[in-house]
Amino acid sequence: MVAYDNLSVDHEDGVATVTLDSAAGRNALTLEMANELVSVATTLGENPDTRCIVLTHAGDFFGSGADLSALSGDGSDAAHIRELAGRAHEAIVQFHRTETPVVGGVNGIAAGIGFSLTLFPDLLVLGEDATLKFAYPGIGLTGDGGATFFLPRLVGLRTAKEIALRDEPIGPDEARELGLANEVVPTDEFDDRLATVAAELAVGPTRAFGTTTRLLTDSYDRSLERQLAAETDGIAAATRTEDYERGLDAFFGDDDPDFVGR
Repeated sequence: MVAYDNLSVDHEDGVATVTLDSAAGRNALTLEMANELVSVATTLGENPDTRCIVLTHAGDFFGSGADLSALSGDGSDAAHIRELAGRAHEAIVQFHRTETPVVGGVNGIAAGIGFSLTLFPDLLVLGEDATLKFAYPGIGLTGDGGATFFLPRLVGLRTAKEIALRDEPIGPDEARELGLANEVVPTDEFDDRLATVAAELAVGPTRAFGTTTRLLTDSYDRSLERQLAAETDGIAAATRTEDYERGLDAFFGDDDPDFVGR
């Protein structure tokens, strides 16, 4: 695995844990960090031994937004912002389109594009010290990082607009109630719970998981007829996997399936 300056990757028992740790401090997103996210998302997505990806953080910040120290505060920033957003967006697409389940883990502050990075994972575990914030209006900017795509799908359009326009901090319990997170755990249990969720997914039928999550997300852009056709293609393709054979054998043998992720 490549060594990175703004994140680390630990791969064990099929779980690849990506820990954000920006050299800029407070996990601010720099162009270098965005490029590293593209690299790690692409590499893990093509690794057949990766059966679950965890995206989490070191320190008190999951992400504080873009590195504002690189900006001038005038129209000359447009080129830098376009490049930074473009690379971050490529990383998000790579993570989102992988056949591997992605679990987010946040026990700190996630603001701006840090907030956006909490929205695309398939599951999100929050610790009691987590705070989510849209944050873009505070510096007169609009959302990026997929926030305007994923947020209304998670919480509904009107609530998404309220989050974006009022821009108030969202605590972990409220995030769970809104549908932004799957569960909230005490801080001293956060690491263990995140590892447990990832381990459970890592022994599942990886390709079936990936196809299912894509079907669910893409359903918003399809008619019923097109969605049913995609479901037919997906389930037919799944019958050509080794996990399907193992699952069927286990079903008729009254055993738990021993999936291998292919």
